[in-house]
Amino acid sequence: MTVVRRSLTDGWTVQATGGAQSALVGDRAVPAVVPGEVHLDLLREGLIPDPFLDDHEALTAWIGRTDWTYRSTFTLTAEDLAAHARHDLVFAGIDTVARILLNGRPLAHVANQHRGWRFDVTDALSAGSNELIVEMRSPVSYANEQSQALGPRQRPYSLPYEAIRKAACSFGWDWGISTCSVGIWKPVTLESWSVARLQEVRLRTETEDPAPDGAPSAAPAVQQSNGRPGELGSGRVLAEVLVERESPGDAGEELALELELEEGGGRSEVRVPAGTGSIVLDLAAGQVRRWWPAGHGEQPLYDVTLRLRRPDDGADSADDAPLDAASRRVGFRTVAWSSDPDEHGTPLQLLVNGRPVYVKGVNWIPDDAFFTRVDRDRYARRLQQARDAHVNLVRVWGGGIYESDDFFDLCDELGLLTWQDFLFACAGYPEEEPLRTEVEAEARENIARIGHHASLVMLCGNNENLWGYEDWGWKDMLDGASWGAEYYHRLLPALVQEIAPQVPYSPGSPFSPGGQHPNDESHGSVHLWEQWNQKDWRTYREHRPRFVAEFGWQGPPAWSTLTRAISDAPLTPESPGMIVHQKAEHGNDKLTRGLLPHHRVPRDMELWHWAMQLNQATAVATALRWFRSLAPLNSGAVVWQLNDCWPVTSWAAIDGDEREKPLYHALAGAYAPRLITLQPTDGGLEAVLCNDTAESWEGPLQLARLDLDGAALAEVEIEVRVAPRGTERVTLPTSLAFPQDATRELVRAGLHDLADHWFFAEPRDSALPDPRFSATLRTVEDGVALDVTAETLLRDLTLLVDRVSQDARVGTGLVTLLPGRTATFRLTPAITVGAGRRGDVAAELAGLHVETLTAAHVLRSANQLRSADQMVQA
Repeated sequence: MTVVRRSLTDGWTVQATGGAQSALVGDRAVPAVVPGEVHLDLLREGLIPDPFLDDHEALTAWIGRTDWTYRSTFTLTAEDLAAHARHDLVFAGIDTVARILLNGRPLAHVANQHRGWRFDVTDALSAGSNELIVEMRSPVSYANEQSQALGPRQRPYSLPYEAIRKAACSFGWDWGISTCSVGIWKPVTLESWSVARLQEVRLRTETEDPAPDGAPSAAPAVQQSNGRPGELGSGRVLAEVLVERESPGDAGEELALELELEEGGGRSEVRVPAGTGSIVLDLAAGQVRRWWPAGHGEQPLYDVTLRLRRPDDGADSADDAPLDAASRRVGFRTVAWSSDPDEHGTPLQLLVNGRPVYVKGVNWIPDDAFFTRVDRDRYARRLQQARDAHVNLVRVWGGGIYESDDFFDLCDELGLLTWQDFLFACAGYPEEEPLRTEVEAEARENIARIGHHASLVMLCGNNENLWGYEDWGWKDMLDGASWGAEYYHRLLPALVQEIAPQVPYSPGSPFSPGGQHPNDESHGSVHLWEQWNQKDWRTYREHRPRFVAEFGWQGPPAWSTLTRAISDAPLTPESPGMIVHQKAEHGNDKLTRGLLPHHRVPRDMELWHWAMQLNQATAVATALRWFRSLAPLNSGAVVWQLNDCWPVTSWAAIDGDEREKPLYHALAGAYAPRLITLQPTDGGLEAVLCNDTAESWEGPLQLARLDLDGAALAEVEIEVRVAPRGTERVTLPTSLAFPQDATRELVRAGLHDLADHWFFAEPRDSALPDPRFSATLRTVEDGVALDVTAETLLRDLTLLVDRVSQDARVGTGLVTLLPGRTATFRLTPAITVGAGRRGDVAAELAGLHVETLTAAHVLRSANQLRSADQMVQA
């Protein structure tokens, strides 16, 4: 009598049925993939051009202004219908506004992409063929209609995305294509069951060991889980289970609910009395290993299984199959965000298992503008790239989606902490019906779905809406209308407390826990966008933020990504396709303004591309190294952004074709477990050593002021010891901190195999020589290694590997070499290359020549941007 789940994802068609229909489609029904989106169906049939290329976004805009109808049939036998008392039609996700009919009977009107839908269709089914129809409204038309009914709200873009519960970025963003997608974007199933089923499972773990001597305490202003630190200790699993009976008005029979934990953790069983719909189980898990974030320990995970059965369906029963069952993977850890005020303001310090964790974060947007193309393998590639860059936290931004189970499962496995925004971004949101009920429903569903994950350390009310209300003129424009405050300050925290009290909650990002201005850098989290919008990136050093939840700098995608997506001839920064793929307001002007203090603007397009990529990487590296140097005053940073959803000039470190930009190497360097960074002070310079490992770091710190030929003008050696998870500052003597000729000198600080360099002049004002070097190539496992030895100083040496192989990646970049020093660039198959092709790509790499890899357009450096005949004079 266990639940039978039949997939209903085959045999669908989709047809344009109203609105701005295209002559290419007319009333033709085309095969549809479910889960999927109508754009992808039309693309497979050759009815539309690829929206990601050239200006095809405009050519496909009609799709979001059109009504669409999905149809499918499925067959049931009389035995299928008789085998169970209840049959439920379950849509895991519909994007977005639809009327659903089964065998001509209307089941519901729905209008929320962010939740699932379940309908009792027992009386609507018949033996034989059954027809299922989903009539989809144009999301553009519906949003406009709802905006008029609810009243206008403030937002940064033209279409009223705040009036519909749909991913805001699908209407376009300053990095995103406007798709206004339509589709059945998650699975459809027919669930047949009898007696009872598991309606909802709310699962959490606890650990109860006392803190060791000297462990930090936490009294955070935001919510925290309970528990104390300890590597190995006793654990508990608590499950609150909602049970649905086959007949809503029937008390039913007594049932048994069983909770089991792997690895000898034991099992717990309770009786569910007749008429009871909610039950709590408490399982003592025995000794368990703690889950740690990346860089702090291992990530042990435990399988938990819940079974609902009749009391006599035990192991000795002839039929011991449960009525229903559910499985989860959990980890045992404690989490808190400490916000005890101090003499500097209000920190936002993450503690995991009682240990302060310096957050090395990235912001995450949907990894493809068509969400259904992102499968588990693609999530795995992107998240592995994040971990490889020493990232330990991924923030899911509130203008996208509640991320998938695959996303959170992988983060659990990789030790990547997760922060999920509720889906409100950069706008005032109506609190009236029908939106309020939908907001509560989607929040309930998703809190219960993801709340058990070991990686989840923050649920956040919104992105920038608290800030927008204070600073963006909303108060006057709203004229008393609702804007979302009820959601962020009352509804959402109450739901988190009810469903997943172990998960910390913050009303927004940015947010100040003590009631100060929401974007006050001295209190809680802050977003820093003044640099990109109007200031030079050197002014990051004017800030002393407690926690930075957003900041970033733009740069173009990899050259091969750019030229695949844009066919302009000639290709220039302002050619038509480039403008289509630059969504930021005055984006190119800001790129130019941000480059000029550091480099002249190249006249050559390929050199312009390199200059903008380098400036992006340098800007973010400068900020991150500054923030880390402030630790423990600063407790973390979250870069905007890790990934792209299509080929575009944007803030991403990994572009829409999954290629790593120079910014990726900047992240990896700035987030390295051990870091040396030279920083200016009022009195000169200091070397800051950041040790984010469990071992002390000690030895002779070698400090030298050098000329550009590498000759020492002054030098000193100082013994240092940096405590585990500690920061040490060393003030440089005057002989090192001040140059005689700023254009021809630099400072180097080195300890063991790590070093940092400080240039007294910007590259455009310095005497950087034309780059000269020697290079050798050797075969290594899975690829090749290019060893480059500098004959002149080489600043920010970077190998743009996609220029020679679109299927390869390079392990390092942005390397500064003094004359006589050597750097190794290891080239291996890209993370996008499947196991079956890795050998072929490695062989292709082995066939490359030194001359190919060291060509001027492949092996780049800041030195190349000094050539005056290729520059536009400022």
